[in-house]
Amino acid sequence: MKTQRQIPVTSYKASGFIEKYQDIVHREVIPYQHNVLFDLAEGAEKSHVAANFINAAKALKGEDVGDGFYGMVFQDSDAYKWLEAAAYAIADNPDKKLEQNVDELIDIIAEAQDKDGYLNTYFTIKDTEKRWTNLLEGHELYCAGHLIEAACAYYEATNKRKLLDIAVKNAECIYERFVAQNTEGIPGHPEIELALLRLYRLTENKHFLELSERFINERGKAPDFWAREAAKRDWSVWNSDPWSNDYRQSAKPVREQTEATGHAVRAVYLYTGMADLAAETDDKELFAACRRLWENIVHKKMYITGGIGSTVQGEAFTVDHDLPPDTAYAETCASVGLIFFAEKMLENEINGEYGDIMELAFYNTVLAGMQLDGKRFFYVNPLEIDLGISGKACTHSHVLPSRPQWYACACCPPNVARLIRSIGKYAYGENGDTAFCHLFTSGKASFSNGMSIECTTNYPYDMAVKYAVCGSGKIAIRIPKWSKNFTLQINGEKVLRTPENGYIFIDVDKNAEITLTLDGTPRFMKASNKVPRLTGMTALMRGPLVYCFEGVDNGDVRALRIDRSQTPTIGEFDPQLLGGTVKITAKAFRAEDCDDLYSDAAEELTPCEAVAIPYYAWGNRGENDMRVWVNVV
Repeated sequence: MKTQRQIPVTSYKASGFIEKYQDIVHREVIPYQHNVLFDLAEGAEKSHVAANFINAAKALKGEDVGDGFYGMVFQDSDAYKWLEAAAYAIADNPDKKLEQNVDELIDIIAEAQDKDGYLNTYFTIKDTEKRWTNLLEGHELYCAGHLIEAACAYYEATNKRKLLDIAVKNAECIYERFVAQNTEGIPGHPEIELALLRLYRLTENKHFLELSERFINERGKAPDFWAREAAKRDWSVWNSDPWSNDYRQSAKPVREQTEATGHAVRAVYLYTGMADLAAETDDKELFAACRRLWENIVHKKMYITGGIGSTVQGEAFTVDHDLPPDTAYAETCASVGLIFFAEKMLENEINGEYGDIMELAFYNTVLAGMQLDGKRFFYVNPLEIDLGISGKACTHSHVLPSRPQWYACACCPPNVARLIRSIGKYAYGENGDTAFCHLFTSGKASFSNGMSIECTTNYPYDMAVKYAVCGSGKIAIRIPKWSKNFTLQINGEKVLRTPENGYIFIDVDKNAEITLTLDGTPRFMKASNKVPRLTGMTALMRGPLVYCFEGVDNGDVRALRIDRSQTPTIGEFDPQLLGGTVKITAKAFRAEDCDDLYSDAAEELTPCEAVAIPYYAWGNRGENDMRVWVNVV
């Protein structure tokens, strides 16, 4: 039984910090990405996404399109994620022009769907006989999952059924093959599992619950499946190793898995589906597996920024405590997926740690994935930049000092857009008479029990969060683990509350004014000695924000030695700096460089001040050296 559930995206209207980002997504990101889909964006690599759907429609009519597919095998998903982000934008802020663009793209997609419901431009254009013969690499089910999510979002936003009908027909096609016909197979790239559960709740069609259960329950039961599949065909997309089961989380049945392995995005998408299914069906064994995997990620394989997946090789998890800052991969999509996973874990048990990690990943890695103007994006989110090495040395070629405009593999930009536009359903939840406040997002949220909450705050820079509650019931507010102290006032009177599993619960009779003030003291962080690269180093945090040191403020950041014994100074909020932010200044020393590559001379230290900015804002003032972790004196 679910402990709580998301509120609909239409039940939250943002203000403040979140509204600013949602406005950037609506005003800049969504129109730009639409131009990319239609190959109209100047200076960006051609995506050919819309053209692929147009050519697939022609192929279905028997017209010769030659080699009419261009791009990655999963290129269709870029369109679907854009549609989902656009749906959330329309739900919150009606936009006739945007809605027209969405409907036009849906019409193009509809023409590319085969009569049996199959929909995938790569195989429709390339070779229809190859459908479903390469689940290892083909991404047919992955693309279908994103189609389903977009369709649900657009129906919820507009009540328009066309895209939903396309998705339902496609899902029934998949159900017919893998359930009705009992064809062996599981997704190479998980995603459809979580999407099918969303479609099931919207349509109440049990086929989609059954199909999601099948894909989750069959995973890992036959570790030789991929190899047997590969032996039956004489073609490949990437020549993937069919025996690399850890890479695609299929070495063991899901209920036996204890360690997060392989491609980080695939992993957290799978774990999200598992946690969602566990809550939907009250499957305690499946939830126990999710809890083990959660513990492994958060306590042994996660960067301080909420980034996951430490290696460029396979965009993957490696081993426990392998978290190098300078070669970190930490794909933006992986942190988006970690937020999905955390929210579904909250639907199984109320535990403040899930909200803590949602907050950490969102305010650091996810926001860092997008330039402040919404026009450039990071795929990789390093914790250290050394100009001359980063982006140049073969070991650091993936670590870029500035955000590119677009990617051939463009999964991250639309993923960021859809999450920012839908953040309300992660920030607030409900169950019976209780309204849950998981994240401190300014704006108004309404709940099915008749309650509404208007949250007013300048968080994450101001630690005072005010709630104006209308209606009767309970309100549950998360108290972050990082806040060593907090004060609570109800209707102007200071009260004491002890958190239960990371939340304080307040009974409200009719209306209430609640003010929560968190501890905004800057914190010097250290890493476990088990993380070898970080020994003798410190990082700086305030509230949920990780701070970093850039060369534009500090010169040679490698020369800095932080004095942890001195309390850092919090600057005033500067609306002109990096979109509006707060600098923190720490007492430090600067180490003089040596004249040669190595020297036996004593280290000379000169007192100085080290200036830090929020990590999410780095890389917005030209190319600079940057460090999250800095040596201590």
